[in-house]
Amino acid sequence: MKTTYFSALELEGAAELIKNGELAAFPTETVYGLGADALNENAVQKIFEAKGRPADNPLIVHVADDSHLALIASNIPVVAQELMARFWPGALTLVLPKRPEVSSLVTAGLNTVAVRLPSHPIAIELIRLAGTPIAAPSANRSGRPSATTWQAVADDLDGRIAGIVKGEPTSFGLESTVLDATCDPPRVLRPGGVTLEQLKEVCDAIQPYSGGLSNQSLQGVNSPGLKYKHYQPQAKVVVFTAGVLESELQRALDRLDQVHYIGLSSPSNPMRFGSTQVCSDVGEYAAKLFDTFRKADIAGAEWVYCEAVSEIGIGVALMDRLRRASQ
Repeated sequence: MKTTYFSALELEGAAELIKNGELAAFPTETVYGLGADALNENAVQKIFEAKGRPADNPLIVHVADDSHLALIASNIPVVAQELMARFWPGALTLVLPKRPEVSSLVTAGLNTVAVRLPSHPIAIELIRLAGTPIAAPSANRSGRPSATTWQAVADDLDGRIAGIVKGEPTSFGLESTVLDATCDPPRVLRPGGVTLEQLKEVCDAIQPYSGGLSNQSLQGVNSPGLKYKHYQPQAKVVVFTAGVLESELQRALDRLDQVHYIGLSSPSNPMRFGSTQVCSDVGEYAAKLFDTFRKADIAGAEWVYCEAVSEIGIGVALMDRLRRASQ
């Protein structure tokens, strides 16, 4: 398959692909998404084929307005409506009761559907032009680090999908927060761009993320990003605590040029590394993590050393991704 590339000013072409049952990747504020018409079962099936994604891993459906939401969700709980009013558009995905018309391919056979209204202008305009809710997991091969640039999408999916929108690098760099609004109290299924502290400002009863497979419904995993190994580069990821980097490197490695580094602290001798990414804060760390993984693979690095951060705010989501990448 020949992949067509679109600029941010050529969204009509990408929207036509989605209308015609094809796949088009596009930027959001979190990561790049791989979009298909959420109401077209054949198109949704192509997502799983292009990514090599297991069929029991549900998808997130992206909407542009209330009319799209009404096509896929029903009986929306009051707490979900309050969270939408506060955090939509934005990096919050809500698990809601689904309408019967939504394909079981989208929901992995569950009676719930994960929905988000993104804040990225390209994403919103593409959904509007396509005229349909868009199912869109991250635009990468399954298990690989999520794509935060269109070049990363191309590395994984060129020739496997019909179109790629060439937007700017994503601003947040980690996936959205997923919250199950169908249970009482609601609970965080995946940490992401909206923090627990922010969520509790709307509903103090919201339960925190408790890690991976513990967040399951009785029927199966009801959020993407939980059941399988995720976010892993080809290089081995090592997560270390600040202050022990030098001793850990001396113990484990001889060829430091094969080691890439990302964290908040500067190594004592950064020139020894193949690449060093020192971030000013946790937000920048999150935004650059997956790109660092991919650049390490391009350079042929054997290891990526990642500094651990405090698990507050965005640090919860960042540490979740680091743990999964280092499995």
